[in-house]
Amino acid sequence: MAGRAGGALRLPGLHGYAVEFSPYWPGRVACAAAQYYGMAGCGTVAVLEQNEAGIVLLRSFDWNDGLFDVTWSENNEHVLITCSGDGSLQIWDTAKTKGPLQVYKEHTLEAYSVDWSQTRGEQLVVSGSWDQTAKLWDPAVGKSLCTFKGHEGVIYSTIWSPHIPGCFASASGDQTLRIWDVKAPGVKLVVPAHQAEILSCDWCKYDENLLVTGAVDCSLKGWDLRNIRQPVFVLLGHTYAIRRVKVS
Repeated sequence: MAGRAGGALRLPGLHGYAVEFSPYWPGRVACAAAQYYGMAGCGTVAVLEQNEAGIVLLRSFDWNDGLFDVTWSENNEHVLITCSGDGSLQIWDTAKTKGPLQVYKEHTLEAYSVDWSQTRGEQLVVSGSWDQTAKLWDPAVGKSLCTFKGHEGVIYSTIWSPHIPGCFASASGDQTLRIWDVKAPGVKLVVPAHQAEILSCDWCKYDENLLVTGAVDCSLKGWDLRNIRQPVFVLLGHTYAIRRVKVS
């Protein structure tokens, strides 16, 4: 691929699955993509930047299966992690032209979600898979530190709390939102959030108890973890399943 200026940059033959802003570089994003909607073919992670010339492709790396999610390192501005349809996680250094630096493969089905902890004192990564498990990783260690079981469906989303060290949320096809603590065995809280598959979740950056979920039922719901009997709000209006939700 070659970069070009303009208001948009197309990646021919690829379908985008995730876009994440760099925590270090203004205007720089990483995009995880797959051929044939992830059902066959390869994947690509592309690093794009908005500058005076427009949107430019800085670097791209190919993988032998579709890439479904991407997350930036919180302690190295050049490093990012992707996850793929073959169940593996890949660590890439965008300052280099080749990669990956490391490949971790323990999930037995598609790895669909990956997130790097925002607490810089803890360099931890969490991944979620269609094998119904979430796994905890230290990027410096060649194997997972822990496996979290309990979901009864595909895990579509795993994301760290920006407030509570060692705490992450997961959203699943089993219609539940679950809260986990890496220091304790078992699930901490189960929220029966929708009557449909939940495809995405995100924490509020200003309230440690508030999360938002998006689901196949076309609704967004807000949840206060101190009282999960009913959502704090329900937002309707979409006509298709909500693939991704982000709280500003």
